Amino acid sequence: MGFAGAMAVAMAVDAFLGWPSWLFARIGHPVTWLGRLIGAIDTGWNRASDPPALRRAAGVAGALLVIALSVAVGWMLQSLLASGWIQIVLVGVLAWPLVALRSLHDHVAAVTKPLQAGDIAAAREAVSRIVGRDPAALDEAGIARAVIESLAENASDGIVAPVFWGALFGLPGILGYKAINTLDSMIGHRSERHEAFGWAAARIDDVANFIPARLTGFLFVLLAPRRSEALSCMTRDARRHRSPNAGWPEAAMAGALGVRLSGPRIYHGSVTKEPWLNEGAHDPHPADIGEGLMLYRRAMLLLAGLLAILAFA
Repeated sequence: MGFAGAMAVAMAVDAFLGWPSWLFARIGHPVTWLGRLIGAIDTGWNRASDPPALRRAAGVAGALLVIALSVAVGWMLQSLLASGWIQIVLVGVLAWPLVALRSLHDHVAAVTKPLQAGDIAAAREAVSRIVGRDPAALDEAGIARAVIESLAENASDGIVAPVFWGALFGLPGILGYKAINTLDSMIGHRSERHEAFGWAAARIDDVANFIPARLTGFLFVLLAPRRSEALSCMTRDARRHRSPNAGWPEAAMAGALGVRLSGPRIYHGSVTKEPWLNEGAHDPHPADIGEGLMLYRRAMLLLAGLLAILAFA
């Protein structure tokens, strides 16, 4: 349970400090370090001339290598620390960069301000930093949908999941998870280049996020202003999402705010037909993003509180 306390420390430090831009300029960020390693493996091992079976095998080996190295680094760092409360605090400080609590909040808020002011161009630019869909094709409702979906999904991927694995296993857990999540974001998508090579990365990420995604959804439900609507929407619509995990926090958020999310969207000039979550509700307005942020803050505060209670239990 000491690791639970360490994750509460990591959340608290990140909530107050985030990852300062001056620090990023000097040393980068652990995720960018992982990204360079994954990029090098992708370049060297993912050869277009190889048959799909060989590319899949190379992707399995590459994913396992990155995860194993990350877990090993976490284990070595953790083994060097003293035991007791000193270890809890130091593990929390070392885990701090791997919890994207403030970063997610600030990126969503950066979209909200120009959207509320009616500056669609600035809102599109801001939303392009957190979603992959074509921002030029988004109107006000499309921008609001995109940013609320990103808030819900990344609350799971960026905070709840790393904290969950960190609470179980400390630094090896949180570093291993960040390796898995970074692998999925870089090579786990279904493109011609990564269909075979990224197969393992995507499947491992699905497993790693299975419990955290559902936990995030239930945190939203517990604190939702429309609790029964959030619960019914989550249990009804979560499985309709293209992702086996992202639908849980997104559907819970849709029901909590009384808006519809997901639906058709444009990626790289092509329309992707996705089912609606909470289909009968209205499109979100800029004010709904603010409500979503408030729910997010309350859910993360509850999570930190639960971790702190576990640390003292």
